[in-house]
Amino acid sequence: MKLSKGYLALIIILAVIIIDQVLKVWVKTHFYLGESYHITDWFQIYFIENNGMAFGMEIGSKLILTLFRLVLATLLIWYIIRIKSKEYVKKGFIVCLSLVVAGAIGNIIDCTFYGIIFPAEPGFDTLFHGRVVDMLYFPLFSFVWPQWMPLVGGEEFSFFPAIFNFADAAISVGMIAIILFYPKQLTAPEKAVQISTGDTDDKPTGNTDEE
Repeated sequence: MKLSKGYLALIIILAVIIIDQVLKVWVKTHFYLGESYHITDWFQIYFIENNGMAFGMEIGSKLILTLFRLVLATLLIWYIIRIKSKEYVKKGFIVCLSLVVAGAIGNIIDCTFYGIIFPAEPGFDTLFHGRVVDMLYFPLFSFVWPQWMPLVGGEEFSFFPAIFNFADAAISVGMIAIILFYPKQLTAPEKAVQISTGDTDDKPTGNTDEE
């Protein structure tokens, strides 16, 4: 059975949201804040919360950030609906967009409802003010800079210290894949159609002078 691009997008969005929320609720209900569980030397489940964007970044107020996510997710859903039936749009591009949409919605759920479902300290216990749950930590390697190094001598360096969630990963994978493999789908879709069909704006001309 061949899935249409629309159904494929729906399945990916629902699957990512479900996996993301199951992980978050499990961590939220089985770990205390700051607790970690070592799976391997390079992978841990480490429960933290943040107020901001992907990978713990914080930009602007909590309400503005949540509303921005809502607007962005709505626009991306509209864009997928608009282009899903276009012949020039590749399934891989739809998959990437769906990952971004699903990741955004996953974090929107945290921001919108977690403050009510899991009440925290004042300021984070109302609608649109919940904190985002992060838990995936990959401390691949770390070392201490030699003392003779200027500015950083004696300090510990950790490669990729970010703690993130499944939604963040979906957003990052989708965005990176679009940039690497589908930039033309964003920049010149009409041109892509002309190239694939052989249509151009140039029409053959002939001698139309009548004697």
